[in-house]
Amino acid sequence: MRCAIFGTAFMTSTPSTSNAPPPVVVPGSGKNIVINSLQRGNPVLECIRNVGKEFGDIIADYQVGRTTGVLYLSLRYHRLHPEYIHNRIEKLGHSYNLRILLILCDVTEHKDVIRELTKSCLINNITIIVAFSTDEAGHYLSTFKQFEHRPPDLIKERTEKDYNSVLRNTLTSISKVNKTDVETLRSSFGSFANISRATSDQLQNLPGFGQVKVKNLRNAFDKPFRNNATTTLLSASQIQSSQAAASTSTAQPSAPTAGGRLNSNEDDEAEAVAGPSKPRPRPPREPSPDWDIELGFEPLDNDDIDIPPRPPSPRRPLPTDPERERSLAAQPEFDIDLDLN
Repeated sequence: MRCAIFGTAFMTSTPSTSNAPPPVVVPGSGKNIVINSLQRGNPVLECIRNVGKEFGDIIADYQVGRTTGVLYLSLRYHRLHPEYIHNRIEKLGHSYNLRILLILCDVTEHKDVIRELTKSCLINNITIIVAFSTDEAGHYLSTFKQFEHRPPDLIKERTEKDYNSVLRNTLTSISKVNKTDVETLRSSFGSFANISRATSDQLQNLPGFGQVKVKNLRNAFDKPFRNNATTTLLSASQIQSSQAAASTSTAQPSAPTAGGRLNSNEDDEAEAVAGPSKPRPRPPREPSPDWDIELGFEPLDNDDIDIPPRPPSPRRPLPTDPERERSLAAQPEFDIDLDLN
């Protein structure tokens, strides 16, 4: 009796869950991930761990921070409904500072699809992240929420500003040089300036320094910073400028002296401005002979080679009229009417 009364009271106080809409909460600023009601039944929800979850009325699929929204897309669903993600991006607008598209790669042929989605994300200022399993996608969502209020120092490069740390970071950037070698150089020479002035023999006497390591270290100090391509471009520009100056000087020649020629100093200056003399142009190439197939079949002259004349071949006599009549008479006669019958 008590069970029946308790069941009746419970049914009158609670609405039926089949027809009731999903509960909607205001997006909070706590430790919970706010989830769009469209994501109910998504297996990714079971993979979100170490953070709380709550459903709310949001534009994105997952809100992992006050200014961070995530859209979720399965490539298998995208093949059936390719317009879905474009409509979601259009509705998203500029609602979040950091907008993320989390893609679940659950198909084998995914390169072309991801390439097209990447283009759309670049246009709409969206960060794209690809997960290859639901566990990986849930881990991404959990990590975004856990690191919401943490500074980016965790992923930044940690560089110390003391002299020994700067010296170690500088010298280890040279190939084959490790931290032990840096300590050996610092204890042997004392400063960076003394290391740069050390000779190859002094470096080879140190423990752990072979020919290759010494060569790399000396090249780092001795070779110029400019490469060959920069030097070639610079020399080409200098030659062009000198040729332009030489052309202007030839257009306005200076007055000759009493002897009828320029001064020797002016000649030297003109040669210095003109730069190296240009190589002489090559003579034009002779045209190729005309090849004719008929030339190869012309008969040779009899004066060069004695070839006996070939006797003319006897002609076959044409059949006379009686013979032709006899051959025609021997042929059988064909009657179309008889063949059809």
